[in-house]
Amino acid sequence: MMTTRQLQDEILRLKKEKDICILAHAYQSHEILEVADYTGDSYGLSQQAAKAPQKNVLMCGVRFMAETVKILSPEKKVYLSNSGAGCPMAEQLDVEMLSALKESNPDYTVVAYINTTSELKTICDVCVTSSSALKIVNNIDNDKILFIPDCNLGAWVEKQVPQKTFKFVHGGCPTHLRMSVRDVKKARAAHPEAKLLVHPECLPEVSAMADYIGSTTGIMKYAKESDAKEFIIGTENSIVQHLQFECPDKKFYPLSKDCVCHNMKLTTLMDVYNCVCGQGGEEIKLDENVRVKAKACIDTMLTLGE
Repeated sequence: MMTTRQLQDEILRLKKEKDICILAHAYQSHEILEVADYTGDSYGLSQQAAKAPQKNVLMCGVRFMAETVKILSPEKKVYLSNSGAGCPMAEQLDVEMLSALKESNPDYTVVAYINTTSELKTICDVCVTSSSALKIVNNIDNDKILFIPDCNLGAWVEKQVPQKTFKFVHGGCPTHLRMSVRDVKKARAAHPEAKLLVHPECLPEVSAMADYIGSTTGIMKYAKESDAKEFIIGTENSIVQHLQFECPDKKFYPLSKDCVCHNMKLTTLMDVYNCVCGQGGEEIKLDENVRVKAKACIDTMLTLGE
C-alpha cells in the first residue's frame, strides 16, 4: 500500500532518473498536476514539450493532445498515460467525411480546431485553439470559412467576424454541451454576486449569459486577476478545484455538476506511476507523411497569429 504522497514522490524520482517530462492538461486531477513539469491547455503543452530538454514526454490528457506533442517533437518518445483516453469531439469527423465536405465547398478555407486527430489535420488549411481562433480567422484572406468540428466555438467566432461567411458541421464537446440556460439561472440564483466564466465550447445561449468567455487558461487567468470574490465556472469541473487551491481567498462554483470529462478522468496517478516505471501507457507513433502534413496545418496557425 502506498499513500498519494509516496506515489507522487516515487513518480518525481523516476521521471528525473528516466529523463521524462510530464505534461498535465488542466482537466486532470490535482494530484496529477502536482507531479507535472507543465500544466495548461493542449497546444501550450505541446509547445512546452518541444522546448523541454527531456528525451521522453508523458501526456496526461487525451490522445489528440499526445499526437500534437509528437507532431511538434518527432525526435522524442511520446507516451499517452492511459491509452483509452480519447476525445469524442476529435473523433466526430473522419478523413472521408471531411474530404466530401471540401469537395462540395471548394472555395472555403478549412479551419480545424486543435481538438482533431492528426489524420484530419492533414487535409485542413489551418489549426486554431480556443484562444487564437478569432485572431486567425480574422487574418485569413478568404472570407469563406468551413469551421470544424465544434460549431459552438465556430458560432462564437462567427458572431465577432460578421464580414465572413461560415459553414459548420454539427459537432462539439459533449462535456460542455451538458450545461444549459437552466443551469445558469439556477447558479445565478444561488450565487447572485458571482461572475459567470464560460468556455466558447458551451452552447451559444449559455455563452450569451456569461461575464467572460475564453479558453481554460483564459478563465483561470481572469479569475485570478479579477477583483470579484465569487465565480461560477462553466467548463470542466476540475478547474473549480484547481482555482480553489490557487485562490483560497475566493469562492468557485461549478455551473453544472455534470460538466465532467470522463476521458480526462480516465487517467489516474497510478497510470502515471506505471508509465514512468515502463509498465503502462502507450507510445504514440505517427506515420511520417501524416506528421509532416499535420504540422503544416499547425505551422499555418503560427504564421497567422497564434
